[in-house]
Amino acid sequence: MQALGIIGGSGLTRLKALEIDRQEVVNTPYGDPSAALTFGHFDGAPVIFLPRHGGAHTVPPHRVNYRANLWAMKQAGVDRIVAMAAVGGITPMMAPGVLCVPDQIIDYTWGREHTLHDGGRDSVTHVDFTDPYCEDLRQSLLLAAEWVAVPVSAGGTYGATQGPRLESAAEISRLERDGCDIVGMTGMPETSLARELGLCYASLALSVNWAAGKTDGPITMAIIEGHLEQGMGRARKVLAELARA
Repeated sequence: MQALGIIGGSGLTRLKALEIDRQEVVNTPYGDPSAALTFGHFDGAPVIFLPRHGGAHTVPPHRVNYRANLWAMKQAGVDRIVAMAAVGGITPMMAPGVLCVPDQIIDYTWGREHTLHDGGRDSVTHVDFTDPYCEDLRQSLLLAAEWVAVPVSAGGTYGATQGPRLESAAEISRLERDGCDIVGMTGMPETSLARELGLCYASLALSVNWAAGKTDGPITMAIIEGHLEQGMGRARKVLAELARA
């Protein structure tokens, strides 16, 4: 069985129920990944796990070495990756606690190393990004969620912002006008780099708070952590079912 690649975000720096076989430090042409790759079994199914923000959650979104992370996964033999993400909900269907499998993305980030085709190794290369996520893997995630009776939103547009600060209410209004349903800080360039490497990549996003201006009062870590704790248990059920498929 081919190992499923899992990139963990906030709330998933460690994968509970993961039986670890070994950890491996991978060298890449783009520097060091966020952490060593963890090879193991998740509910009996082989997986390769990488915490996006490092094992101790010390790497902020704009400093993640996305190129090294994706390269390391491909080098390890992964061809399918599910990327976990903690996001803010913008539209009514993305209330805190909702799991979402987005189907579109808009990039608002800047200054990140966003391509492998930077002119140093090959000629100018353009990849199609019409449908940014692997539809086969998206459908597999949705089916896995159905099998374990975990409700998920079957689509949505992810707005990728720079971070690490949260957004202003005016910025969220702009994102909503642009068609964004959720907002996060790590979706790009991770998604497009996976496409450049020919990886089948999809995201399982958990809404952990209403985005700025969508509720009264400030966004607090207590709110975020509460929804993370509850939602990640359901997310792990979906991942375990997918890994076994």
